[in-house]
Amino acid sequence: MRFERSLELLLVHCQGELGHVLVNGAPDIPGATMLDKMNHLNSVDDSLRRFVTFEPRANVAMSVNLLVNPTRPDADAGFIVLQADRAHPMSGSNCICVVTALLESGRVLMQEPETIVRLDTPAGLIVARALCENGRCLSVSLDNVPSFAELLDYEIDTPSWGRIKVDIAFGGVYYALVNVGQIGLAIQASNARALAEAGIELKRFLAEQVTVEHPTLAGVNEIAYVMFRDKEPDGAVRTCTTLQPGRVDRSPCGTGSSANLATLYARGAVAVGDNLISRSIIGGEFRAEAIGETEIGGRKAVLPRITGRGYVFGRTELRISDDDPFVSGFALSDTWGPQVGLLA
Repeated sequence: MRFERSLELLLVHCQGELGHVLVNGAPDIPGATMLDKMNHLNSVDDSLRRFVTFEPRANVAMSVNLLVNPTRPDADAGFIVLQADRAHPMSGSNCICVVTALLESGRVLMQEPETIVRLDTPAGLIVARALCENGRCLSVSLDNVPSFAELLDYEIDTPSWGRIKVDIAFGGVYYALVNVGQIGLAIQASNARALAEAGIELKRFLAEQVTVEHPTLAGVNEIAYVMFRDKEPDGAVRTCTTLQPGRVDRSPCGTGSSANLATLYARGAVAVGDNLISRSIIGGEFRAEAIGETEIGGRKAVLPRITGRGYVFGRTELRISDDDPFVSGFALSDTWGPQVGLLA
């Protein structure tokens, strides 16, 4: 079989969440900055995103991370998160997947016991510290971008659950954080479909009732995800981030954990030096630490550090054929859920 044009991907997961890394074959994406490149993917040409995130080459429960050359001199590599709905500026689990892939494939030189990797993202510079041994990444700690609370205990009206309170916060993307008891569900694997559908329904209501605009990142102006949260008996935070068209994050969600940390910081419940455990719907864990404070756009912000582990489990090559009838991909409601039309 001849592969005149193809894309090479490393297959990676972080605590069960698939975050494959596109390492070779992608076209050049126009833009002077990583944010420009992301906005080009979202507003000008989404063909690459659709090719790698829709069927028949992908499934609903995954992301693809596009590796690109950095646009700033202090970074080792750049990446953009590609998901079924759009390109996103940052993701903690995907960033851990990228660092792990870069080091274990030799694209960035691994140094033991610790390697520092600087990543250029649309949200800003991410500094990662990877604990390394025998050619493997045992853990990755991400110094995330400044995270801040936009609204606390904001009330929205819903037909399904009446009036509920949400926190709106930025942790690399914008989140609506909802105490899950308000919708009468528990964060457990048996409720994954119900939680996913509730999160997408809430996202639609929020789009009608809440406006966000990042103070320094042009084009970052939507609530990307709804994250349900609950308190565990051991003090950990149980998390469930919901993604379009209707699925749940398998990982504890790094940017969501950063956004949650920002709400706790804004309330005075967390101080610099404190840390907490974020636990996913399937039991995976991240550690979220408050390592500093700053200000962004007049907002008091916390500097989060998220620690987790990724696993490279294979590689694949996708052939690009002009006569492929499904080059733009497709998604069907049998597996993508009843909200699949939101992706059109």
